[in-house]
Amino acid sequence: MADKAVFYHAGCPVCVEAERRFVDALDGDRYSVEVVHLGEQKDRIDEAERAGVKSVPALVIDGSAYHINHGADLSALR
Repeated sequence: MADKAVFYHAGCPVCVEAERRFVDALDGDRYSVEVVHLGEQKDRIDEAERAGVKSVPALVIDGSAYHINHGADLSALR
């Protein structure tokens, strides 16, 4: 069974490019990736924050948040 990875973003060009590159690069046999657009799913901002996300785009794998470039702080999405 694949481990879960969650890619959080806000829909900006930086986020969309990061999603394309990073999500496509993950081994689909190893990770099941959920993409969460926080601009459209504001109810999941608290979840992202609890997972350690400070800014988007970010990828959370195995309980660790990895920040990719800097598109927007979570506070700007509230």
